[in-house]
Amino acid sequence: MGGAFLRGTVQKADQIVVIDPAPFPDNIRVAENVLWISSFDKIDPLYRPDVIVLAIKPQHMADVLPLYKGYRDSVFLSIAAGQTLGRIGEILGSFAQPVVRAMPNLPACIGMGTSVAIANGAVSSEQRKVCDTILRSVGDVAWVDDEVLIDAVTAVSGSGPAYVFALVEVMAKAGEKLGLPAELSLKLARQTVIGSGALLSVAKESASDLREAVTSPGGTTAAALKILLDEKALPKVMFSAMSAAAKRAKVLSS
Repeated sequence: MGGAFLRGTVQKADQIVVIDPAPFPDNIRVAENVLWISSFDKIDPLYRPDVIVLAIKPQHMADVLPLYKGYRDSVFLSIAAGQTLGRIGEILGSFAQPVVRAMPNLPACIGMGTSVAIANGAVSSEQRKVCDTILRSVGDVAWVDDEVLIDAVTAVSGSGPAYVFALVEVMAKAGEKLGLPAELSLKLARQTVIGSGALLSVAKESASDLREAVTSPGGTTAAALKILLDEKALPKVMFSAMSAAAKRAKVLSS
C-alpha cells in the first residue's frame, strides 16, 4: 500500500524520502525527487517534511514512531490498520501532534481505491488539504468526524475487496457444479464482476436501478434474486460477515 501512495504522489511532491530496508524499486528509479534510504539514522538532520506517511505494519508502530518525535511541525498520515489517533499521539509523546488516520483499500494499488480519513484537532486546514491530495492520488476520499465510524468503514471498504473476490470464487464454483468447464466458469465470473463494476462506475443509475434493469419479471435473474434477496439470504449473511469484521476492527484498535 505504501508503494501505491509513492507511485501516486511521486510527480506531485518536491521531494520524497522513503525509509525502507528493501531495495529501491525499478519502477520509481527514474524519479529524481525520491531519496530511498535504508534506516532513520540516514535522514538529513535538517530535513523537515510537510507530511510523514506511516505505511508500516501496526505491530511495528511502537518501535518506529518514537524516532519521529522531533517532527512537531509535520502532519503524520497513518494508513496503518487499527492504530487510533490517540494511540499514535501517545507513542509520539504529544496529543497536540497533527495526525490524520486513513483507511484505504486494496484497489489503491491501481489508483482506484477508496479511502476514509479522520483528522485530530491539531491538523490545520492546509495540512488536511495536503493529506487529501495524497489520498486522492490513489482513488476517492471521504472524511469523517467520528473515529468510531472507522470500524464500520473497515468492514465495508477496507475488507470489501475480499468479499468481491470471494463472490467470484463462489460464482465460479457454482458454474462448475452446473456443468461448465472450470476455466470457462472462472473467466465468466471474473469478467462479469469486472464489467459490472465498470458499468457501475459510469452509470447515472443507482445499483438498485441497474439491478432492476437486468431483472425481467418471471425471468432467470428474478429466479436467482428471489433466493438472494426476497428470502433475505444475501442481506443476512452479508450483515453477519460485516458485523464480524467491524467487531474485530474494534478489538484491534483498542
